[in-house]
Amino acid sequence: MKKLLTALAAAAALTSAAAHAGEISVAATAVPHAELLEFVKPALAKEGVELKIKVFTDYVQPNVQVAEGRLDANFFQHQPYLDEFNASRGTALVSIAGVHVEPFGAYSSKIKKLDELSEGSQVVIPNDATNGGRALLLLQKAGVIKLKDGAGITATVKDIAENPKGIKVRELEAATLPRVLAQVDLALINTNYALEAGLNPTKDALVIEGADSPYVNILVTTAEKKDNADLQKLAKALHTPEVKKFIADQYKGAVVPAF
Repeated sequence: MKKLLTALAAAAALTSAAAHAGEISVAATAVPHAELLEFVKPALAKEGVELKIKVFTDYVQPNVQVAEGRLDANFFQHQPYLDEFNASRGTALVSIAGVHVEPFGAYSSKIKKLDELSEGSQVVIPNDATNGGRALLLLQKAGVIKLKDGAGITATVKDIAENPKGIKVRELEAATLPRVLAQVDLALINTNYALEAGLNPTKDALVIEGADSPYVNILVTTAEKKDNADLQKLAKALHTPEVKKFIADQYKGAVVPAF
């Protein structure tokens, strides 16, 4: 009888542990987001949380699938992009935690510095509102163009007030920009896509945002899940000294911790 009671107690303990073991699904772009999630996965497993990572190559579906409840969270975007997405799509996604900054850069396979841009140079930027505006602000900071007064992160090509070299700016899907780099004179590329394409932002970018960039990449979910215990464990796991060291060692300044 004693052995039976012991066995039953052990079974009950296992059942209880299983009941508390969580599972969360997170959408991410491959670099560095999915890599950071893979890095914290073992630590979460020790806390009884199974992390399932789904890699996306675009900036739309990760938000759509979280908003529709098909995935628990996503990790790929900054707050200005999320704000614009919520406003245009009628969603109400929220940030759980800020993790890192990916300084945005301008790249070229044809010139070595921006003052080598010739009259009518072909320049491509992301076609989503916030990253397109971010690209134009960087071109303005570098002295290539000047925007209308008051043009901010949602600036478009229509807001270009001065264009001394008459550059031709085209808007393309952010993920495609590295693939057209050889066909244009300059491409403004998000760091995650630059890294995926084998570019080193700190070495290859002709101009790059400083580490003080306001575009902190965030972990995002729905308002209903914001306080979910397992998602909070993930947020905490992404804010450890070990993650900070991993970012420094892995990305050599191309990705900067925001905590």
